[in-house]
Amino acid sequence: MLKFHWSTGDLQVSLDRSLIVMELQTYLDKLLTRIDGLKTITITDREGVTLLTATPEGGSLGTGFETQPALLSTTFAVVSEQASKLGLKKNKSIVSVFGSHQVVQFNHAPFVTTLVADVDANTGILLDLNNELRDVTDVIATALQERQNVTTP
Repeated sequence: MLKFHWSTGDLQVSLDRSLIVMELQTYLDKLLTRIDGLKTITITDREGVTLLTATPEGGSLGTGFETQPALLSTTFAVVSEQASKLGLKKNKSIVSVFGSHQVVQFNHAPFVTTLVADVDANTGILLDLNNELRDVTDVIATALQERQNVTTP
């Protein structure tokens, strides 16, 4: 059985591969309750395939954002590409405001991390989550790489 260990900041994972997802889910759920106004956290690949998502107890927010992670992550990829054509270099994050919600997205290649929060949530605090959430995506990337190494002859 493959063992995996990762330690960074508040996130410490030393688990069998089958338990990594559960530990990361718990971590994201706790993060959701720690930040005022944060409604959902979604980690997807660049094509929009959801890897992890955290929403409040009770599930749907009624915003529509949580049901369209593919649209949000592919939009992020397109906007990032267009911004780089303007000479703005590689995008690290994008903040968008829609009615009563704001969407903060981080480029954690090969993943996109999307935060949906109330429009009056502190955007600076949400942006400060970049490094913390980068640690989460690093754990996912390492676990996927380990899995690929195990299954590849």
